[in-house]
Amino acid sequence: MADGSSYKIMDPRPIAAEAPYTFFLPHESELAALRVGDLVKITFEWEPPFVEYAAERMWVTVMKIDSDILMGTLENEPFEKDRMRVGDAVTFGRHNILAIRFADPVPNVRPPEYREYWERCLVDDCVLDGSAVVEYLYREEPDMGSAGDKYPDSGWRIRGLENDGEDMDKRTPQYVAVGAVLNKDDSWLSLIDAPVGSKFRRDFDTGEYRPVA
Repeated sequence: MADGSSYKIMDPRPIAAEAPYTFFLPHESELAALRVGDLVKITFEWEPPFVEYAAERMWVTVMKIDSDILMGTLENEPFEKDRMRVGDAVTFGRHNILAIRFADPVPNVRPPEYREYWERCLVDDCVLDGSAVVEYLYREEPDMGSAGDKYPDSGWRIRGLENDGEDMDKRTPQYVAVGAVLNKDDSWLSLIDAPVGSKFRRDFDTGEYRPVA
């Protein structure tokens, strides 16, 4: 280990719980199938943190497994080279793992399929900061994206609660992944595949979204 290095291994589970539509962890069957020689990605949080890199996600080769405690060697060259070096020994738990690269195919391990929501949408900033819930949403022809965008515009336009005392014209719209909105309020998830031209308003008495003409 490099001189002066000090770190802790981040537990990613709280992040996954808060952002289930944008932050995905390996399935239990994948974690259980780990073998010596596999690569796993974990997050190192530097202590004390540096201004430029407070934490780094890096790959580690599994060298030993003792129940849920794993030992391995660092495979990445850290940006903070005075903290760690390639080949340094690392001890961590299965719950610390962000991603897995199996050295050999693993039979009978089929993680559940899940849908990702990286398409973009326009949403009021008050929804993203959690100060308002989704009340009105509509889907128009996508027009925010550019040619070659990795994630296209979904066409969804999402407004927060109207009667929250805020001037709606002064709100700042954000162009973000649909999943970022769902992390804050997924009450409209069942509408996600509604066609262009759809409009819905939330009925707070029933909790349902009703079509708007």
